[in-house]
Amino acid sequence: MNQNILNTEVQKFISDNLGADISRIIFSKSPFAAVSSKELAIQIESKKRTEKKLPLWFNTPGIYFPVKLSIEQTSSEITANYKSELVSGDTLIDLTGGFGVDSYYFSKKFEKVFHCEQNAELSEIAKNNAKVLGADNIEFFQGDGIEKLLSQNQKYSCIYIDPSRRVESQKVFKLEDCEPNIPAHFNALLEKADTLLIKSSPLLDISSALKELKNVKEVHVVSVKNDCKELLFLVKKGFEEEPEIICSALTDTGVEKYTFTISEEKNYQISNYSKPLKYLYEPDVALLKAGCFKLISRDFGVLKLQQNTHIYTSTEKVNHFIGRTFKILKIWSYSDFGKLNSVKTANVISRNFPLQPAEIKKKHKIKDGGDDYLLFVNGPGEELLAVHCHRLV
Repeated sequence: MNQNILNTEVQKFISDNLGADISRIIFSKSPFAAVSSKELAIQIESKKRTEKKLPLWFNTPGIYFPVKLSIEQTSSEITANYKSELVSGDTLIDLTGGFGVDSYYFSKKFEKVFHCEQNAELSEIAKNNAKVLGADNIEFFQGDGIEKLLSQNQKYSCIYIDPSRRVESQKVFKLEDCEPNIPAHFNALLEKADTLLIKSSPLLDISSALKELKNVKEVHVVSVKNDCKELLFLVKKGFEEEPEIICSALTDTGVEKYTFTISEEKNYQISNYSKPLKYLYEPDVALLKAGCFKLISRDFGVLKLQQNTHIYTSTEKVNHFIGRTFKILKIWSYSDFGKLNSVKTANVISRNFPLQPAEIKKKHKIKDGGDDYLLFVNGPGEELLAVHCHRLV
C-alpha cells in the first residue's frame, strides 16, 4: 500500500480522471514522483467500479482502493447491510475479510469485529478505510482466519465466512470445493461460536449445501434488481428442525420477502394449470433460485401456465407479487406468430420454449428494447404461445 496515494493532490487527480481512458493513464507519465501511472490507473478503475456498488466508499475522501478483482469479489453495500441484520451479539470474527465491506456493516451491530485477511496489502487497505469511515471497533489480523480462530481459546457470538471457489471453471460445485473448506472445519467452527453465517455464490446448489452442513436454521436467497447475488446459510448450534428458505428481493426502498420450506413446496400439488388470462407474472430470480415453483400459485393467488413453465397468470391484478407483472395485449399460437405479428421492437422472454430469446429475435427480425414485451411460453396443453404484453410498474 503506497501511502502517497492518499496525498491531497493525488486524490484530486484520481477524482478528476474518473472518466479518463485507463489505457491512456497507464501509458502516460505519472505527474507524481512517488506514485506510478499503474497505481493511478488501479485507483481510478477500482473507484469507478464502486460508484453504484459502494457509494459510501466512492463518496468518502481518503478511501484507498485495491485492484478491481477485490472490488468485484466484495459484497455490495445493500447486501452487506442485509447480512448485518441477520446476526447480532458482542463479538464477530470475519474469517475472509477482503475489502472490509461486510466487516464495516457488522461493526454497526457488534461491539467488536475481527477482520481476517491473508493478503497483506488488502488487509492494510481495509484497515485504512475502516479508520477513515470511523469504524473504530474493528480489529485487523493479517493471516489465515481459520488458523487464527482454531489457535486461540476465544469464543465469538458469530463467525462469518465467505469462502472462495478453488476451481473457477466449474459451474456446479460444493462447499467442500471452496477455500476455506467449511464442511471439513464445521464442528471446530461450532466450538468457537453458536452462530455461523456462511455466504456463497448463487451457483451453489441449495439442496447439496444442506447435505454438507448441519444445524441450518435459515437459507437466505438474496437478489438485487432481479439479479441473484448471494446465498446465505444461517447456522445455529443445536438447531435440528427443517430450515426456512427466505427469498429476499432487495430494492432501493426496502426488502420484499417470501418464506417457505422445501417440504411445503414438495408436498403442495397444483390441481390445474391455465392458459394466459389478463395478467402475466414472472417471479423474481430469488424465488426461482430457491426452487419455489408451486407455492407461488397458492400464496400469491395466481395460476401457473404449465408444470415446467414458471410463468403465472390471473384475471385480476395481484398487487404484491414479488417479480415482474405484465398486462396482456394479444396472444398468438406460435405457429401463427410469424404471419400475424406486427411488433418489431420488443423485449423478448422465453420460458420452457424450444428457442432462446436471441434465436427468436433473429428468426422473426425483432429488435431488442422498447416498451413492448413478447413472452414465448409453453402453455397448459403443451401448446407453444407468443404473448404480447406491457410491463406494469
